[in-house]
Amino acid sequence: MTPNVADILIEALPYIRRFAGMTVVIKYGGHAMVDEQLKADFARDVTLLKFIGLKPVIVHGGGPQINEVLDRMGILPKFVGGMRMTDAPTMDVVEMVLGGKVNKQIVAQINREGGKAVGLSGKDGGLILARKMHIVYRENEDKPPEIIDPGLVGEVTKVHPEIINTLTGRGFIPVIAPVGAGEAGETFNINADLVASSVAAALYAGRLVLLTDVDGVLDAQGSLLSTIDRRQAGELISKKEVSGGMIPKLNCALGALEKGVEKVHILNGTIRHALLLELFTDSGIGTEVTL
Repeated sequence: MTPNVADILIEALPYIRRFAGMTVVIKYGGHAMVDEQLKADFARDVTLLKFIGLKPVIVHGGGPQINEVLDRMGILPKFVGGMRMTDAPTMDVVEMVLGGKVNKQIVAQINREGGKAVGLSGKDGGLILARKMHIVYRENEDKPPEIIDPGLVGEVTKVHPEIINTLTGRGFIPVIAPVGAGEAGETFNINADLVASSVAAALYAGRLVLLTDVDGVLDAQGSLLSTIDRRQAGELISKKEVSGGMIPKLNCALGALEKGVEKVHILNGTIRHALLLELFTDSGIGTEVTL
């Protein structure tokens, strides 16, 4: 029998009680950011989290939007090992699109739903410090690995969470664009999963949620793994039972767990209200990663 609304609310009650006051960092990306219905759902879900006592913090991507602007400017995007090669003209576009257009669209959508969102760049208030990343890339097993300079691509060295704590303490929802500042003041493009993981660790978040375009972590037979621990995640990576973009997501999850985040959830953001279904139901819909 299909559960009615009262059943769903009763099932959610213990989770609402448990999560009251908890910081939840959400990496928002993929198709959930471009589909109009999913964008509205996400804004409502985040606003609901705030109203029932959680402290949501959003870190967003914006790859398709960046590619669209680059295409209009005649700049051909180039990727190596899943990382965007970022020269100075590309970095200008990345910062403009992420910190300007995309960030402000998310803020406006949440505010329309009754939330109080504030947009931030990782450069605001010294929030995210970064250094240049070098990529170790192997095209195939027959060739030795190469060390590739991806340009202005960075990795997080330090997160100063004071500005986030100030905003959440005053009832605001921070929305963070994943760029950071280097020691010399240069701007770095940083993978949003890495930023979300680092921010979650700096905030001692109870939950880190990584929204993606697949259902979660799948086993070798393609079935969803609803819960895995650190050892199982490591085995999936070493045995190459996961591949592509799921490997860095699992590595981000493990990094966050090792730095004090209680649990990480990897789930399909193209499912309507995926965030609520994962956090507030017994079965969830994605993969929960624990120590």
